[in-house]
Amino acid sequence: MPVLRVEGVTRRFGGVTAVKEVSFQVHEAQIKAVIGPNGAGKTTLFNLVSAIDRPDEGRVLFRNPLRSGDAQIDLARTSPHQASRAGIGRTFQHSQIFEALSVLDNVKVGRHAHGRAGLLSAFLTLPRQRREEAEAEEAARQALQRAGLGDRAETEADSLPLGERHLLEIARALATEPGLLLLDEPAAGLNNEETERLAETVRRIRDDGVTVLLVEHDMGFVMEVSDEVVVLDYGEKIAEGSPLMIRSNPEVIRAYLGEDYLAEEVPR
Repeated sequence: MPVLRVEGVTRRFGGVTAVKEVSFQVHEAQIKAVIGPNGAGKTTLFNLVSAIDRPDEGRVLFRNPLRSGDAQIDLARTSPHQASRAGIGRTFQHSQIFEALSVLDNVKVGRHAHGRAGLLSAFLTLPRQRREEAEAEEAARQALQRAGLGDRAETEADSLPLGERHLLEIARALATEPGLLLLDEPAAGLNNEETERLAETVRRIRDDGVTVLLVEHDMGFVMEVSDEVVVLDYGEKIAEGSPLMIRSNPEVIRAYLGEDYLAEEVPR
């Protein structure tokens, strides 16, 4: 059974159809990319998958592969908080780190969204709160290790270069122990060295068993890390397949890559 099933999803905003009858699946321990020109509907689709928005038609079904007892849920009937608890982690295109906090504390903030002790326990420092705090710190440190930032835990977040800020966003999402990780343009603004480090990190996360769905404009990064690619244009899916198939698809070249793309070596 797939981790994620997007089935005939349509989302309209007034008279504009941002996503039209889009369907695809993401399988366990797979890296799948969604690409397309600006205005293709990528962000809208990501918001539907993370339950920030709801489709007008269709279903978005999620099964957490890391929790064998969990049933499949329909994200169209779920809040973002419930989706996070169910096992969906997400980063955002624009950095949302707390610059005044340490790298470790930034990740713990993300972890505390899953806490259950409540405000009274926190105020009174009850045993349950102390246990949760210890668990949050351990989970945060493990997430930083997985994101390649284990030696930066005590560093102030505002001193991180852009590439490490993106990795910090990923670590914070990993601290929630997701079965599906959504990455929104993780390579935006990065230089070649930072992008290569990011690619290694994403592959390592996949190899650890976390399924990844990403939106990205950097085609070199997409072709390097993705197992499969979905292409959107004007809200519709125009292609789906391996990176090699996508690179040679005439409709994709016409709509997005450009006629000279095949003649170029993938940048890195």
